[in-house]
Amino acid sequence: MTRKPLLLTILGCLSSVSPLFAQDSGGLDKKINDVVQPATDFVSSIVFYPIQLGDTEATNMPLVIIFLLLSAILFTVYFKFINVRGLRTSIETVQGKYSDPTNAGEVSHFQALTAAVSGTVGLGNIAGVAIAISLGGPGATFWMILAGFLGMSSKFVECTLGVKFREIGPDGKVYGGPMYYLTKGLKERGQEKLGKVLAVFFAIMCVGGSFGGGNMFQANQAASQFLNMVGSTSSSAGTVFGVVMAAMVALVIIGGIKRIGSITEKIVPFMCGIYILAGLVVIAVNISNLPETLTMIFTQAFSPVAVSGGLVGVLVQGFRRAAFSNEAGVGSAAIAHSAVKTDYAASEGLVALLEPFIDTVIICTMTAVVVVITGDYDNAGNMGGVEMTSESFATVIPWFPYVLTFTVILFAFSTMISWSYYGLQAWLFLFGKNRFNDILYKVIFCLFVVVGAAASLSAVTDFSDAMIFAMSVPNLIGLFFLLPVVRSEVTRYMAFIKGGTWKK
Repeated sequence: MTRKPLLLTILGCLSSVSPLFAQDSGGLDKKINDVVQPATDFVSSIVFYPIQLGDTEATNMPLVIIFLLLSAILFTVYFKFINVRGLRTSIETVQGKYSDPTNAGEVSHFQALTAAVSGTVGLGNIAGVAIAISLGGPGATFWMILAGFLGMSSKFVECTLGVKFREIGPDGKVYGGPMYYLTKGLKERGQEKLGKVLAVFFAIMCVGGSFGGGNMFQANQAASQFLNMVGSTSSSAGTVFGVVMAAMVALVIIGGIKRIGSITEKIVPFMCGIYILAGLVVIAVNISNLPETLTMIFTQAFSPVAVSGGLVGVLVQGFRRAAFSNEAGVGSAAIAHSAVKTDYAASEGLVALLEPFIDTVIICTMTAVVVVITGDYDNAGNMGGVEMTSESFATVIPWFPYVLTFTVILFAFSTMISWSYYGLQAWLFLFGKNRFNDILYKVIFCLFVVVGAAASLSAVTDFSDAMIFAMSVPNLIGLFFLLPVVRSEVTRYMAFIKGGTWKK
């Protein structure tokens, strides 16, 4: 099947499903939500089981977040603060200093990094941060940054293993991620049955997460932001937006990771650059308030004033936002990084540790500083996170809501194309690596773009969020078993660098 007939097939499916939502969006939404809600409540109650750390609801920490945080601390200590020591080497590796383009793989270090970053940088960086500050105060920013630094170690471990145990097909296509290092890696450690069970569980959760949080939620929020900006009230507007977005996604994902990498290496720096530049303008205009803002972020991290839950509430909100934003330890990023051109697994692990730094330490912190420095978090009222952030930027840049809409659409689009690859890899692991399964998944994924834009399936997206974080359980179990493998790979890569054989 050629590319053109395939695209026509996908668009045909999209046009056939669109009237379904345009005619009776509200009623159908409610029916689907009612069916899915019981499953959502059950899964969420397990994955996000709350641990009461204080006296208020604001101090509830989901058990899975604690698991992710403690794992990140362990990895940081085990590898002697690789998130700090390895920062310079990681930047040099991304720049291609130690690279050989003839190595096996499909994308460069930079393309792999941008593909993975595009899967994490999204609405959480805009809306989630503002909400975290409204609940935990400016001090939540400090704990968010700390959790981001710790998450760098988790990304390093999982992405090193992603390359170490990847498979390369006869056609040069790469298949990697937790599914492969759980099966192959644990088999080498004498835990073959455990590895298979964990891998299958991870793959199922990954497919579900790709359709929901990595697709429908993104499409829904992008459509909502766009339609609010243009003032459209048409019942079919969401469907039209979804069809257009699905067609754009289809054009990219049909080309596989090479096409995705070539797009994200252009989109990610551009969209992050726009957002950071706008943030710097707001900070520059309010520069006189910057010392007070930074003081508040630090002092209220330890002695919060008038914040629900006190010190524990601030800490919880910061850690929660970091975990939900950068997904360190979830295992998704290891899938994208597995496709890199390299003979040294640890080289990509070092590249990957830049992700939480970009996502949380830079982008999320920029949002936090803007919201705090303008004082809008004190007047949050009933505003949503996107509205709060938009209002903060608009105090200096009146037309910024239009820029924010464009940015949200770019964030959503880049997240969708990256998660399509994550879900596809898990799908092929479960059902077999052949062209039919490849095409089937991509068609279904594009259909869900339309569904997400046209409907408001809150129960479905909540369910998929739980599935995404459920991925961390089998992933982290595997990481604990395979830490010695990562250590040996680090030693091998560092010896390669010191040996100077990479010099031309």
